[in-house]
Amino acid sequence: MKLISWGFIGCGEVTEKKSGPAFNEVDGSHVEAVMSRSESKARSYAERHNIPKWYTDAQELVDDPNINAIYIATPPSSHATFAIMAMKAGKPVYVEKPLAASYEDCARINRISEQTGVPCFVAYYRRYLPYFKRVRDIINNGIIGEVTNVQVRFSVPPRYLDYNSHETLPWRLQPDIAGGGYFYDLAPHQLDILQDLFGVITRAHGYCANRAHLYKAEDTISACFLFESGLPGCGSWCFVGHQSAKEDCIEIIGDKGSVSFSVFNYDPIRLVTSDGNMNIVVPNPPYVQLPIIKSVIEDLQGFGACTCTSVSATPVNWVMDRILGKL
Repeated sequence: MKLISWGFIGCGEVTEKKSGPAFNEVDGSHVEAVMSRSESKARSYAERHNIPKWYTDAQELVDDPNINAIYIATPPSSHATFAIMAMKAGKPVYVEKPLAASYEDCARINRISEQTGVPCFVAYYRRYLPYFKRVRDIINNGIIGEVTNVQVRFSVPPRYLDYNSHETLPWRLQPDIAGGGYFYDLAPHQLDILQDLFGVITRAHGYCANRAHLYKAEDTISACFLFESGLPGCGSWCFVGHQSAKEDCIEIIGDKGSVSFSVFNYDPIRLVTSDGNMNIVVPNPPYVQLPIIKSVIEDLQGFGACTCTSVSATPVNWVMDRILGKL
């Protein structure tokens, strides 16, 4: 079995529980080194997670001969730079979502992957979770009949830092780093799940506003979109709503019923048909990225295939950039 020795570029919050430990849980895989621009952060992370080496320079990590795959867990604006750096060195890449901070950068990544023949995978891990596989089974088995409409509804109150963003602006609210506001950070998971279920979105249009003026990025978005099959959908995102309006829901409407589910809270799946209502609880693994990371590793080892590639992830950025008026 080919041993996959990972180097992490970035060691932020997402790597602590969602992804980082999972790389050592899969046979034939281990984490060799971690990199952060902060020496203290890199050293601390390596010591806490029993990682042999740490770096403060990404190129040095990529050049390490004992590393043959790279995990990129930095803000989106640097994804393209590090992914291209790794692929040109002949090392496969697993990148946090979204693939990049713009559709154009996604195209650059795909072009280099094609030229070098080095694969690039993206962390749209919800595709592989049991919770969303159950939703897919409900739809594919025709339990709600032919799907006629798709609706995304998401609303949350402002976070504490949002009220003090003039003092410490979170990177997720800096479009030059994140690609947009909270929409560019959270909507990718929703849009990827929908395109995985129903195919590529070929038309999208949106209206964006800053209603609360807590920061410069958009805080309220309404959009409509059309899948390649002709299925229409719409979405509403509000990041400054009242607590009473808090919602995390995708509703799939068919001619024989409907299925509703959350993307971030993993609330019970709600199935409604002529037979009645049913709430379905589906637990997920403790490290939510474990199933997709296992798929990536098996792909690199030559006895599996991970479908969550940079090419399959790029339409998400196209849709978001269309909704935000960037394309």
